[in-house]
Amino acid sequence: MRLIVLGCSGSGPGPDAPASGYLVEAGPARLAMDMGNGTFGAMQRHLDPWSLDAVLFSHLHPDHCADFSSLVVHRRYHPYAPVDPRAVPLAVHAPGEAPERFGRAYAASSAELAETDLSDVFTFHPLTEGGSAEVAGTTLGASLVDHPCEAYALRIEHAGKSLVYSGDTGPCQGLVDAARGADVFLCEATWPHTGEFWTEPPPGVHLSGRQAGEAAAAAGVGRLLLTHVPSWFDGEVLLSEAKAAFDGPIELVAPGGTYDV
Repeated sequence: MRLIVLGCSGSGPGPDAPASGYLVEAGPARLAMDMGNGTFGAMQRHLDPWSLDAVLFSHLHPDHCADFSSLVVHRRYHPYAPVDPRAVPLAVHAPGEAPERFGRAYAASSAELAETDLSDVFTFHPLTEGGSAEVAGTTLGASLVDHPCEAYALRIEHAGKSLVYSGDTGPCQGLVDAARGADVFLCEATWPHTGEFWTEPPPGVHLSGRQAGEAAAAAGVGRLLLTHVPSWFDGEVLLSEAKAAFDGPIELVAPGGTYDV
């Protein structure tokens, strides 16, 4: 497998990176994992969106899903579509509210909110705690994590390799369980553990660099990749925190970066 970073800026796009979005290459399969602000444009530098086999969403905050509306336009109105998207709808694995939430985001006006239906070009599959699905030759697992909305850590397995993505979460057992023994753990690190704002990070929202390292160590992962650093924090500080808690290979991801699993 290979991970391609489309964007990794936390809480919204930054001056040098779109918000959260990734591509996963697993054998012949091509999966998008989150599509935050600016990621659809970045995606087109790496593949033709018609090549996607599925789209996965960890949760439905805009910095992780705002560009889905651009994908709707692409599939409905592209004048040179290589397939009929209504005959071959694209699979979307996401929290249960996704069909309604994405429809409302795409609706042309408030009068059309309740009538916007995207099932002509997408098939929606709700994620569930502990659920598992076969997705384009890979196995997708989902574990509920601790965030202010329905949110999941996602585990992708293919050909004996495993990639786990934290999505957004505070420290929780579900995250450690999802990441157990993963070859690569793509984990958010959103803020410093201590500093001028707090002596302990607020619970149930995000991970500090230290907490990301602690989760990686508890799960026994092979490699830790840190992501979701907002533009107003220094990623090197969060990296240093994580290194103090996890003694395996670790690095900050970069937009456009590729990482073998």
